[in-house]
Amino acid sequence: MPPFSGISPSVCQRQRAESRGEPGWLRGCFPASPPSPGAVWSHRAMMKLLPVTPLLLLLLMALEARPKPAALKCRTGPLDIVFVIDSSRSVRPFEFETMRRFMMDIIGSLDVGPNATRVGVIQYSSQVQNIFSLKTFFTWADMEKAINSIVPLAQGTMTGLAIQYAMNVAFTTQEGARPLHKKIPRIAIIVTDGRPQDRVTEVATQARNAGIEIYAVGIQRADMNSLRAMASPPLEEHVFLVESFELIQQFGKQFQDKLCGVDMCMEQEHGCQHSCVSTPSSFYCECNPGYRLNADGKTCSPIDACADGRHGCQHQCVSARGSYSCRCRGGYYLNQDKRTCSMIDYCSFGNHSCQHECVSIPNGHYCRCRSGFTLQPDSRSCRATDLCNGVDHGCEFKCVSTEGSYRCVCPDGQQLQADGKACSKCGAGHVDLVMVIDGSKSVRPQNFELVKQFVNRIVDLLEVSPHGTRVGLVQYSSRVRTEFPLNKYHSADEIKKAVMEVEYMEKGTMTGLALKHMVEHSFSELEGARPLSHNIPRIGLVFTDGRSQDDIAEWARRAKESGIVMFAVGVGKAVEEELRAIASEPVEQHFSYSADFTTMTHLVENFKLNICPEEGKGEMEIRSPCECEALVQFQTNTVAILQSLTEKIAQMTARLEDLEKQIANKE
Repeated sequence: MPPFSGISPSVCQRQRAESRGEPGWLRGCFPASPPSPGAVWSHRAMMKLLPVTPLLLLLLMALEARPKPAALKCRTGPLDIVFVIDSSRSVRPFEFETMRRFMMDIIGSLDVGPNATRVGVIQYSSQVQNIFSLKTFFTWADMEKAINSIVPLAQGTMTGLAIQYAMNVAFTTQEGARPLHKKIPRIAIIVTDGRPQDRVTEVATQARNAGIEIYAVGIQRADMNSLRAMASPPLEEHVFLVESFELIQQFGKQFQDKLCGVDMCMEQEHGCQHSCVSTPSSFYCECNPGYRLNADGKTCSPIDACADGRHGCQHQCVSARGSYSCRCRGGYYLNQDKRTCSMIDYCSFGNHSCQHECVSIPNGHYCRCRSGFTLQPDSRSCRATDLCNGVDHGCEFKCVSTEGSYRCVCPDGQQLQADGKACSKCGAGHVDLVMVIDGSKSVRPQNFELVKQFVNRIVDLLEVSPHGTRVGLVQYSSRVRTEFPLNKYHSADEIKKAVMEVEYMEKGTMTGLALKHMVEHSFSELEGARPLSHNIPRIGLVFTDGRSQDDIAEWARRAKESGIVMFAVGVGKAVEEELRAIASEPVEQHFSYSADFTTMTHLVENFKLNICPEEGKGEMEIRSPCECEALVQFQTNTVAILQSLTEKIAQMTARLEDLEKQIANKE
């Protein structure tokens, strides 16, 4: 008797099996519609065939034992195939082995490879397990090894969950599926032996709408309605029902023919303008590179590669057939990346004749003069607007421009020397001067050399001696270093030599820390500062080129309260607010700023009158410590210092109490 009980023999598709000389029922029965009640064979008819069953089995064995021709590879073009295998508890171990052979027989007939057919396998029961994805293996041997190592899950039958996994994971480009625009068929072969325990209709519809062609293969106890709900149309070509696991391997050979089919491009007039690609039971048209398929699915049109805006050309995109090239506007040339453009540097040709600077523009150039100069009518040469800015005048204090020339002047109270540049030195007053210079990374080595020259220009103004003016130098960055104290050197030459030997520190800008060091150490008697009772002015000069990384307000205030006259010099990115906080009153006379290091030498003159006190004037006047007025002043200063110390002790006590509270809270 035929092994497909419950299905009318008239709807069984035996043609391909019979064409090989084998009985149609040997290959399985593949219904086009659900069975009708009248098609069920009677129990009596089946019982009559029982005596001949052994004979039929012998016939089957003889047929299987005869020589078979070598399998031919499926050559219809590349495919992305995923086997979705039921490994629920109803599938017994020996039955699962026949499913392994079914998969390996079909894979053996395919032309597998990264650019040919790709194969993936997933198994499911109550959960889904990926055996290998479309990108994992590209040889039959590797796939056979992986299939033979499958351990059945032996749980429920969640077919809908498996279809969902195939759609959302197995057929993604991340897992090896080719992009949809390449039109490589995506085929899912679902093999199941029972009724799904979840819903399959909706998820199968979603999968088909996503471009997945579904073949539903039911074995033995499979539910025909579920198979039809899963499969792609036409159902007679995508739904298969095999009576038993013993026949699944024989059915596999017949399914290979269904999958590979014939070359549809050869069987009919395809009408493709460029090329035809055959797929199982169908075909589609493709265009040559540089063309796109029109809406009719057959003819092709040239692609305007510039139209989508993704060409990346900076200026102009020039379209060719399926490709493009970038082009630059006039006055520009195309860079090596073939997309961006750079302006032609006409100044680099060397024929511009500009006296100072040449500036390139599209399609030409123009000449420009440096600051302080004016471009002449010839549009090439420059003339100094202010000769003091245009020449190395050498004036010690100040240069004054006149028409076509310049002259040097000195501050009030000083006379210009015979060389017409130098001014008389400060000889009447004695001071203790500590210069605090910024050695942070932002200053840079070449500018630090200019800072040292700036320091020496100030030293040149002073009459340095043990009983006259004393000079100390402090450098700071992230830390503070005394380069030499007030009592180290006793002549200007010694100081200038020491200054030039100072090494650049680099790193941060801790101006507040430097002020603290100056107050606590640099103006101490231990480092050479003369006692306050001697009434020798104490002058602090702070040089910085940027914003401090710590607070300066506290120690700037303390410095001024302790009697130090503070000068602030800022260059470049120095912050005016910080400079004013450092400077003594009146602030405008105690702080200066220069835009860059090369022009800061004029700042020396700004300090000369204040650093060099005139004899008998103001707070810098030298008095005898025995005079009554001097004693009163000493007493006043002493009281102020004691009051300041009392305030400092109170502040320290408050800080200690705060620290004790913080430690207690952490414990």
